[in-house]
Amino acid sequence: MTGFPENFLWGGATAANQCEGAWNEDGRGLANVDLAPTGSDRRAVLTGEQKMLAFDDEHYYPAKEGIDMYHRYKEDIRLFGEMGFKVYRMSIAWTRIFPKGDEEEPNEKGLQFYEDLFNECHRYGIEPLVTISHFDCPMHLVNTYGGWRSRKMIDFFEKYSRVLFERFKNLVKYWLTFNEINMILHAPFMGAGVYFEANDSREKIKYQAAHHELVASALVTKIAHEINPDFQMGCMLAGGDTYPMTCDPKDVWQAKLEDRNNYFFTDVHVRGYYPAYAVKELERKGLFPETQPEDFQLLKEYPVDFISFSYYSSRCASADPEISKLTDGNVLASLKNPYLEASEWGWQIDPLGFRITLNTLYDRYQKPLFVVENGLGAVDKPDENGYVEDNYRIAYLRSHIQAMKDAVTLDGVDLLGYTTWGPIDLVSAGTGEMSKRYGFIYVDRDDQGMGSLKRSKKKSFDWYKQVIATNGEVLN
Repeated sequence: MTGFPENFLWGGATAANQCEGAWNEDGRGLANVDLAPTGSDRRAVLTGEQKMLAFDDEHYYPAKEGIDMYHRYKEDIRLFGEMGFKVYRMSIAWTRIFPKGDEEEPNEKGLQFYEDLFNECHRYGIEPLVTISHFDCPMHLVNTYGGWRSRKMIDFFEKYSRVLFERFKNLVKYWLTFNEINMILHAPFMGAGVYFEANDSREKIKYQAAHHELVASALVTKIAHEINPDFQMGCMLAGGDTYPMTCDPKDVWQAKLEDRNNYFFTDVHVRGYYPAYAVKELERKGLFPETQPEDFQLLKEYPVDFISFSYYSSRCASADPEISKLTDGNVLASLKNPYLEASEWGWQIDPLGFRITLNTLYDRYQKPLFVVENGLGAVDKPDENGYVEDNYRIAYLRSHIQAMKDAVTLDGVDLLGYTTWGPIDLVSAGTGEMSKRYGFIYVDRDDQGMGSLKRSKKKSFDWYKQVIATNGEVLN
């Protein structure tokens, strides 16, 4: 094979909480991610170290309005269609369907909104790829049950998912259960609606929440295939291999340990059991979660059909405590790699690391992969017409798409598709900023929520349109 498969799915990816806005319209309830403010407190809220259970007057909450896609989705999908998208990865806001999360009946206005949105996608020949929970948990479930630390969440998630599968069984083929499930270990309030009290055993709670999400994922995969055998169910990992800082075997071992923290999740999703290394470590540390006998049968019998992941950068690890120079990354920081350049936010730029990660995942699992996030967050400076000459973004994406192409054509990786993160500017998950822009489409909105929300095409818009039209053959 000299290029991408004919049916390769090109597109872009967003999340409901970062773009929809309309946080209290048409019956929608309050979600955990609504309560993540911009500024210095955001990280403490996302990690569950600082309680933020309601809006206050001291903070700005960007998810309240996002980029108002709730009211502008037709314009946005038209622009995606103009670029030639084959797939649009998006998420459903749980609280639009079940505002509290534990109601008997779903909210019809929420279901109708997504039905209309999916129909709009199909008008342009765009296949929806839907994340059921993209850092999204109803606050009623957080306040009443403790979020995913409670086993009761499995039942609520099952009911929510069943409603989606029944309603959209002829409109959606590709589903992801949880976005970046490994983020539970790094940002548990964002990933699982979990916050901590002073005397909590934090690590034990994280792994208990992770177990509940893993079981819930297997259960809804079972239900999905019963409702529509053609459904393709995937998991989603925050990806990126960890390099040893040196060839000192202690550094190599440290890198392996850090990678295992992430691959634990896909090992369970794909292989259907807790790997031996995880069992040993969790038992040794007294962290093994409370389980039910049926859990392991579910995990074994209902693995995912494909593996999706995000890739922004690789990471470095060292066993030497003196090596401590850190750089930022996708929520979790890493040791700085002296061989790599970095973005304006300190994320290391490593296209070869993308190819390495693709190979690591395919070698490990031999299941189809789907790249569902990859992109460059940067400060864009528009002209008076909103046009941005974002050559830096084109350069980043060009090098990464070439690396992805090498993984497919030279290494034999089975890859279903590629959705860039943020085809349209949206609220940053990590920082809450609008100034950290990823899109091919500029949105007139600043970090304080000011601006017209007008959409305009950047230079990268036409570039990506050409990439899709040539199925990745023309990257210049």
